[in-house]
Amino acid sequence: MNTVTLTPAQIHILNMASRIKTEEGLNQLKDQMAAYYAKLIDDDMEELWESGQWSDEKLDELREMHLRTEYKS
Repeated sequence: MNTVTLTPAQIHILNMASRIKTEEGLNQLKDQMAAYYAKLIDDDMEELWESGQWSDEKLDELREMHLRTEYKS
């Protein structure tokens, strides 16, 4: 049998979630967590732009790429 070791962050989130008694409270926690991760992504993207690793040109290249899997008929 495998054992799972939780990180301090996971334990903290579980402790917070154990105090949620309503669906509204759960939705508020979800919203806060989504906002937190959205900010992390925004910060990472800002860093990529400032470093030159991401640009309008690269974004245009990505828009023109066809990334869907081709299916054989």
